This record gives sequence, structure tokens and C-alpha cells, in this order.
Amino acid sequence: MAGMELTLPLLQEKLKAWKGCPLHETANPVLGEGNPQAEVMFIGEAPGEQEDKLGRPFVGPAGKFLDELLMSIGLKRADVYISNVVKYRPPANRDPTDDEKAQCMPWLKMEMALIKPKVIVPLGRHALGHFFQKLSITAAHGKPQKLTDDVTVFPIYHPAAALHNGNLREALFEDFRALGLFLETTKKNNELGIKNNELGIKNDEKEVILTS
Repeated sequence: MAGMELTLPLLQEKLKAWKGCPLHETANPVLGEGNPQAEVMFIGEAPGEQEDKLGRPFVGPAGKFLDELLMSIGLKRADVYISNVVKYRPPANRDPTDDEKAQCMPWLKMEMALIKPKVIVPLGRHALGHFFQKLSITAAHGKPQKLTDDVTVFPIYHPAAALHNGNLREALFEDFRALGLFLETTKKNNELGIKNNELGIKNDEKEVILTS
């Protein structure tokens, strides 16, 4: 990519030609989509069946629920950016392997570098693990975690979890209400030039895994 300014459309074309992950042999590439200037970036684990067919993230049942959750706090897809750690659907929707995650990680890092989000929302334990290895989604969901002075990670359960466990549905709505309040507060603080370290936001783990 040397000599060319990296853009999301260029990144999409590069991903289509990439052969660095064996999953490309059985699935279609799915890059993120949304507002390229979004301050909020949602990150899931991997595409599912519908995502593989359409080449877009979160368009299946979990995606429809995510749309509902976004609407509950006055947001829509056009306001945010949505992506996954792994860019191809694993066979039979199995969990991606550590190797597959590592192979696809540079693409997520490039997306993050282009979007420059202020708030990153990992959806579920797998996405959270790429930022904080020791934090569990059960303990961390709905609680802001400091990534840098300018960027906050706000873990939330994956919407698919509520499709399999109805008890998590209300927990997801509560997490999104907390996210909405956090975004409102963050917007006001940004206008005042207040950063995370001045707000006392910290992370519950010393080691930050993914920062760029």
C-alpha cells in the first residue's frame, strides 16, 4: 500500500485480493461499513451466514437486533462504524481460531486507524479479548474502560447472545442506555477539552492489547 493514501474503498479492494487467511477459500470477505468519520466503532467477532452472502457486517438476526439497540439510544447505522475482528465467516459459524484472528487483525487495525473512533464498543468476549485479555465480558459489560487518554472501550454483550438467551435481552438494552448516557457525557466533556485521565476513567487491566 506504499505510495497510495489508504482509504476505506482501497482497503476493501485490498481485502478482496488478500489470500493471507485460509478462510478466504470458503467465504467472502466482509469489511466494516458505516460512517468513515464515526466517533463510535462497534466490533464483533466474525461474519455469519447472511453477512457472508451479502458481504456486509451485521445484516442477519443479530444485526437486526443491533439496529433496534442503536435506535433505542437515538442512533442509526449511518452514525457509527461496524466491523468484525475476523473478515470471513468460519465454516458452520464456528468460533474463529487464534490463528485466524491473528491473520485478520491487521485489517481491523487499519480500519481503526482510518476511522479514529473515540469510543470502541467490543460486542462480546471475543472482541473484548483483543483489547483486554484478562477482562471478562460478564464483569466488564456496560462499564467504560480507558484505552488511551482519548479513546474509551465500552464492552457490551454480543446481540447474538440475546437471541440464544432471552435473559440477556434486557441486559443489552441496559448496556445501551449506559452507552447512550456515556456518549452524551463524553460529547460535553470533549467540547470542554476534558480527557479520560482527567475524568478518572481507567481500565481494570494494566496491559492494553490493541491500540493501533
